[in-house]
Amino acid sequence: MGKFRELIAYKKGFSLLMEIHNLTKDFPKIEQYSLVDQIQRSSRSVCSSIGEAYKKRRYPNHFISKLTDADMENGETQVWLDVALACAYISNDTYNSLDAKCEEISKLLNFMIHNPAKFA
Repeated sequence: MGKFRELIAYKKGFSLLMEIHNLTKDFPKIEQYSLVDQIQRSSRSVCSSIGEAYKKRRYPNHFISKLTDADMENGETQVWLDVALACAYISNDTYNSLDAKCEEISKLLNFMIHNPAKFA
């Protein structure tokens, strides 16, 4: 099997983290050490957990565990998107787009979690 960077979940996760990184550059400075750090950290953790999971794919339980970590971080990213919307740092359209991308990543991760043998 190829590299983790070839996984659709990784590619979509990386695209999302870069979109969030660029978006949060315009957030108020007061949010730099709270909301910005949190949403960037959680979105980056999705991809890092996918990379770690892939390297452990010969051990199904470890693979699944790291993928559930990725899904958890993806859920945390969605919480921070809720906060960004509630604080009016992002528009409804931006929120809906980013949230839909998170949902798609979650579906991909759950497919991998329920089908670890396909990635061995």
